[in-house]
Parts: sequence; C-alpha cells; structure tokens
Amino acid sequence: MALRIYNSLTKKKEEFVPLKDKTVRMYVCGVTVYDRCHIGHARSLYIFDVIRKYLQYRGYDVHFVRNITDIDDKIINKAQELGISSEEVATKNIEDYYRDLELLKIDKADIEPRATDNIPDMIKHIQGLIGSGFAYEASGSVYFSVRKFKKYGKLSGQSVKHMLEAVRVEKDENKDDPLDFALWKRSAEDEPFWESPWGKGRPGWHMECSVMSMKHLKTQTLDIHAGGRDLIFPHHENEIAQSEALTDEKFAKYWIHHGLLTINGQKMAKSLGNFITIQDAVSKYGADTLKMFFLSSHYGSPVDFTVEKMEEARKVLQRFEIFFKEADMLRRDDLVIPGEREDFIKAHEEAFYGAMDDDFNTPKALGILFELLNETYKHKGNRNYAGIMHQVNTFIQDLGRKIFGLFQPEVDLADALKGLLEERAAARKRKDFQRSDELRDELLNQGIIIEDTAQGQRWRKA
Repeated sequence: MALRIYNSLTKKKEEFVPLKDKTVRMYVCGVTVYDRCHIGHARSLYIFDVIRKYLQYRGYDVHFVRNITDIDDKIINKAQELGISSEEVATKNIEDYYRDLELLKIDKADIEPRATDNIPDMIKHIQGLIGSGFAYEASGSVYFSVRKFKKYGKLSGQSVKHMLEAVRVEKDENKDDPLDFALWKRSAEDEPFWESPWGKGRPGWHMECSVMSMKHLKTQTLDIHAGGRDLIFPHHENEIAQSEALTDEKFAKYWIHHGLLTINGQKMAKSLGNFITIQDAVSKYGADTLKMFFLSSHYGSPVDFTVEKMEEARKVLQRFEIFFKEADMLRRDDLVIPGEREDFIKAHEEAFYGAMDDDFNTPKALGILFELLNETYKHKGNRNYAGIMHQVNTFIQDLGRKIFGLFQPEVDLADALKGLLEERAAARKRKDFQRSDELRDELLNQGIIIEDTAQGQRWRKA
C-alpha cells in the first residue's frame, strides 16, 4: 500500500511522492522562545517526530529542520517585563526547550537554526522581493504587496473580504494596503536591532521560516512543510507568498497540520490557571503516558487534555507493560523454539503499516497492536507459546522504540536539570549567593526543591 498524506494545500489525501527518489526534505515550524514550553508544544514536537521516524522506518532518507524563533514581539515584551535583554530571555528558554526534548525522549532535528543566526540571508531575500516589485520600503520597514501575488489565499482559502476583517486590528499607516504584511520591522529605540539597507530593524516572523527552510534544506521546494493548524493563516499563507514570489517555484509540495490542544475544553492560558508545562506533565504522568495520550487521537484532530484521558492513556500503556513482563518471564532458552514468524503476526504487521500509511493513523495502528496482543494470548496452549510471545514482544517493542519513541527508560527530571544543579553548587562554593538564589528559584520553577545542609546541597522533587 502506498503512503498517503492529507495535504492541507489540496484539501485531500494524496499519495506521497518525494521530489527526488526516497529523499524527504521536511521543515517544521518550531518554538518561539519567550516562555517555557507547554503540552501544546509537546504535541507538535512529538507528532512530527513520529512522522519523521515512520518515514525513516519505511526507508526514506529524511532531512529534518525545525527552527527556533529567538527574536519576536513576544520575546521583546517578556524581556521588558522582566527587565532583562531579549537575548537572555531567548537563551534561558532555549535551554529549557532542550531539557524538554530530553524529558520527552524526542530527538533533535538534524538542524535547528536560530532566527538571529540567519538575518543576513533574510535581508538578501527581502532585497530580492523589493527588486521584483513584490515588496516596498516605508519609514524603515518593508512590506509585502499581497494583492500583487495572485495566488495569495490558496492554502487557507481566505477571501480578500475575510482577510481584511482579520487585519483591521493591525492598522499601520505606513502600509500601502491593510492586507500587506511586514517583511522587516523598524526597531524602536529600546528594542534589539540589526543593521539593514532600510535602517535598524529586525525580520518579520514569516520571513524567518521561508529563509531558514530553503537555506538549510538546500532547496526552493520542500517535500513537507508542517506545523499547527493555527499557523495556516496568516503565517503559512505568508510564507508561500514571500517564497514563491521570489523563486517562482512551488514552496512546499505537501502541507501537514496538526489539530490544536485544549485543557478540559478550554484554550490553555495562564490567566485561566490551566497552563501545563512539559516538565509538569512529564513529572506527573511520565513521558510515555503523555505520548500514548497523543497517539490515541489522529494528529489532524483537535485533542482535549483531561485527567480522565491521561488515566486512560496510563492504562493503555500498562497493558503493553504487563505483556512485556509476561514475555520476559517465559523467555528461557529451553522454552523458546526458533522458527519463522507466525502468520498471524505477519498479518498484524501488514495491517499496522496499512494504518500508518493511511495518513499516519496512530489510533488505528494502536488498535491493531492490541488485537495482536489478544490474538497472542489465544495461543497459550501452543507448545511454542514462549517463542510466540517472544516474537510479538520483540516486534512491538521494536515498533514502539523506533517509530513511537516508547518503552525507553524514563529520563529523571533531576538528570535533565543536572547542569543547573551543578552550576548552583559551584555558585555557592565561590560564595556568589545572588546567583545561587536565582538558580534555586529557577530549579523550584522546574519542580526541584533545593536544601542546603552542612553536608552540601541536596534536592528533592516538589
């Protein structure tokens, strides 16, 4: 069965055919590092990690890039709120982001470019758009002329009337047209800036992804561009416009978008008291339980996080763990008879691939694995029952690790924060008590309570 993917651009499932042989160039919009990552970020990070791993498992050569937005209005506002620099805000949250990946046992991308390391390339791209008549400078900022790009709206399906309504709240007297969006923003006196042909400023958010995706994947047309459904408009729509206007090539062949996450039916927000960080969720439930929760819904569907659903996910995980323990108990040389894989295992393997080939249908794939467990138990009277259990155990654990990132040793929270613990101990040793107190507070925010004793620093989970 051929792999089929729902393409947000064409609004239908299509057979997946990379532009070149089995090479897949895949770009995912990453995090904007103005705060700690939450479980909505976890879903995005995990789902696209599963898609990447499945493609690799099926023999594709995946080149995977996921960016880090480290300059943005939200970062600047947070820096002003805290009285520190934007770079400090970004650096701290990037460190937390990598700790989150470690806690979730999710691999880094092949390349994780930071926006601030690619600004000269962005300036060059903007200059090209000005030269071709698709962009214009006004009072130190540069804007894209939306109406000149005739294919604008092809991803989101937005009408000009609807788009005008959406941008009314963003009035800017410098624009020629309310629909136009910023490629380069003039920086205020108290904001970070980079020198450009138009004066001191910084890139627009949309420009970052266009440039970093094409630059680091070394292509003008991506095989896959992915992100959350909330990014379709205006972010991804604008990426298409500013990319294709310059290259005159299709920007991405397949667009994949995951559904959004709510908490007990509500949008997650600190003001509602339902903001759950990745570290909080992993500390309470464990990484595998959180992953099982995500796998239980199709990536394209919205998902609602509740305590009840997390308990259901924990029970699902326990069913696998019980099976693994039973298989290990039977795994003695005198009980296991070598032989070909049983036909019923091969049938479930093919069904599993069929589910995953159908737009990465993880709920159906999990159901097939459960059917395999139940079918295995029916062979209890077989003289090679231990061997059958061993075959199924090996098969499921292999899939679990290589595709779903499951069934691996849990990463201890303190291990992930080892660098901060060591830094604090060193600060106390050199009597830098201000830094020591800052790190104590930071560790407390991340679930670790520090106690200073006569024998030295001790810690425990909050």
